[in-house]
Amino acid sequence: MTTLMLLPGLMCDAAVWTPLLPALQAHAECHVMAYGLRDSLTTMAQQVLDESPTERFALAGHSMGGRVAMEVMRLAPQRVQRLALMDTGTHTLAAGEAGERERAGRMVMLEQARTQGMRAMGQNWAKGMVHPSRLDTPVFEAILQMLERSNPAQFEAQQTALLGRRDSTPQLPTLQCPALILCGRQDGWSPPGQHQAMHRALSHLGQQATLRIIEDCGHMCTMEQPGAVGDTLVEWLLQK
Repeated sequence: MTTLMLLPGLMCDAAVWTPLLPALQAHAECHVMAYGLRDSLTTMAQQVLDESPTERFALAGHSMGGRVAMEVMRLAPQRVQRLALMDTGTHTLAAGEAGERERAGRMVMLEQARTQGMRAMGQNWAKGMVHPSRLDTPVFEAILQMLERSNPAQFEAQQTALLGRRDSTPQLPTLQCPALILCGRQDGWSPPGQHQAMHRALSHLGQQATLRIIEDCGHMCTMEQPGAVGDTLVEWLLQK
């Protein structure tokens, strides 16, 4: 059976992937990564390579996990059988004022987490992570509980990793395995246009590169629309 390494995003844990596991486990042996206090995408990627129980594996990354997946592809592309990039991006930190705004915004979130707690930080941050219809719903509460299970030290490590991210856009035309690019239609953090550009960069793969936009869905696609996302990932796993 295929080994499937599942890479969560910023401050996310196995709860992000749990709604999909019944569908995925029928076709793959699933392993969800936990990054601990690793503070670079490269060390996270090396962890994936070290912890995979098989030499070759399928790889799915959500949000920051997609960036970790691209680092895996940089370090050891020959080990990846197929790749799914979900609600993510490949660009580096912008130069000048735009980059400083991102850095400052991330530091504000970190300071709030330190002084008020992870849940208080999440109450503000997660509002932009889901479709507006999911505010004050069990899905939103599950996201807040997930953030509460983390801590400011992990948050700082992962923010450091994201601020130090490399530009992996030039890697896209070099990929040689079946690839899925997926995001929510209402993802305001990593919008559809960003994913459409990533898909265009995979044009050399032809029908082995698939773009899926999930309707009525924000950034947290696996928790917001697990049925549609799970079905899409199964199709990707079974793609010849």
